[in-house]
Amino acid sequence: MDTRLLDYHLPEELIAQQPVEPRDAARMLVLNRADHSMTVDTFRNVAAYLKRGDCLVLNDTKVICARLRATRPTGGRVEIFLLKEIGEGRWEALVRPSSRLKPGVVMQLAQGYQCRFGERIDPDRRIVAFSPADVFPLLQIAGETPLPPYIARVHADPRDRERYQTIYARVPGAVAAPTAGLHFTPRVFESLDAIGVRRTFVTLHVGYGTFRPVRTDRLENHDMDAEVFELPVETAATLNETRAQGGRIIAVGTTTTRVLETQHREGRFQDGSGETKLFIYPPYTFQGVDVLQTNFHLPRSTLLALVCAFAGTDFVLEAYRFAVKERFRFYSYGDVMLIL
Repeated sequence: MDTRLLDYHLPEELIAQQPVEPRDAARMLVLNRADHSMTVDTFRNVAAYLKRGDCLVLNDTKVICARLRATRPTGGRVEIFLLKEIGEGRWEALVRPSSRLKPGVVMQLAQGYQCRFGERIDPDRRIVAFSPADVFPLLQIAGETPLPPYIARVHADPRDRERYQTIYARVPGAVAAPTAGLHFTPRVFESLDAIGVRRTFVTLHVGYGTFRPVRTDRLENHDMDAEVFELPVETAATLNETRAQGGRIIAVGTTTTRVLETQHREGRFQDGSGETKLFIYPPYTFQGVDVLQTNFHLPRSTLLALVCAFAGTDFVLEAYRFAVKERFRFYSYGDVMLIL
């Protein structure tokens, strides 16, 4: 597939810089694949489009406060964006500025922590070793919420610690939120419970690669970053039971979708854990997902490619043009689509 087919025009002012309040007040564009219709609604009414016996699948990863500031011996500051723990106290990280930091340089952090900069993986990414090795207490005190680069703030707002997190986040490890789930509130869950929609959970720790644009001319030549996932035994049982009883599987987000498609084999959902590099783009036959809930994504992104595979490139881009015309809010803190 030609990557240029995933381009669309987006006025900069439609990139959401703050979330709506309350969460479920986000606008929702409902796409019906059967008749190619589009309906504008509000997310708090999502239960009107689902039915008894359906099962909602949510990603319960929890965003860590992955951005740290280190101090040079000369007094300068260095930003460290933690990406992935690769050993005890050792992390792969984005380091800026990085070019003048020689391997072996030690810097001070808050709370008496130190970090030692190791070898370069590429011009921006480095291996960083922390002392003490358990960095999570430091992140809770001194870490900043890792907002995506298109949210144009010098520093995260303290409220982002709560708002850039789903209300059901449980397992720490993500450096980006599974944003399709940011719209859920207890009120929405109550409305779904009332009509008999079940819910269950998978985990996929969203990595920085979710923001990485596709730079290859051909979509299939893009190399996906591996992301850690788990599909628990009880989740597999619930999903298989839902399908056996004629219910639909509603994937909340592209991250959940990738876990479900990775673990659907031989006609059934399989429990398991590991890493997935599954790249879904047109044409693709979905096995594990019947309905997709997702936010509006960047041009030339792997996330948009997945949505196009699910609903058809022409229909999705038509919906995006409609959303721009109707002034929907885009990206992480933006509005939501429900694709039936």
